[in-house]
Amino acid sequence: MPSFDVVSEPDWNEIKNALNQAQKELAQRYDFKGTNVSIEIQGKALQASANSDDRVRAAWDLLMGKLANRGVSLKHFKTERMLPGAGGGMKMAITVQEGLPVEKSKEIVKRLKESGLKVQGSIVGATVRVTGKKKDDLQTAIAFLKKQEDLDVALSFQNFRD
Repeated sequence: MPSFDVVSEPDWNEIKNALNQAQKELAQRYDFKGTNVSIEIQGKALQASANSDDRVRAAWDLLMGKLANRGVSLKHFKTERMLPGAGGGMKMAITVQEGLPVEKSKEIVKRLKESGLKVQGSIVGATVRVTGKKKDDLQTAIAFLKKQEDLDVALSFQNFRD
């Protein structure tokens, strides 16, 4: 029986590439000279720091543009509040959300049932497995899920099997 998995996983290679581009631009731009601005990966999160909170926000805005250009959904990122950093500077933690929360998985299964499509959704760990009798039904389900903008989670589709 044909199936596919609905997951929420960011592409870490693209995140690293966007971060490298942003760091190069931060080092060259005049408005960031002398502000000690940096954006770093710390485990499964990012941290932006600079001398002032407006420079931290500007660096994050720059990185968001680079991420969007590389096709990384900004729904994967959640910014925390500003905290005082070392030397009188400011820092902001940016969490990277991976995996589907249980509530969102249940919401996806519920929406698939309500849509009237001839597919079945089941929760398997941090993924939702969608099965159907025909490939066309599964492709219609993927198109349906891509239109669901109010889920507040970036969806990607993997393991499409015939």
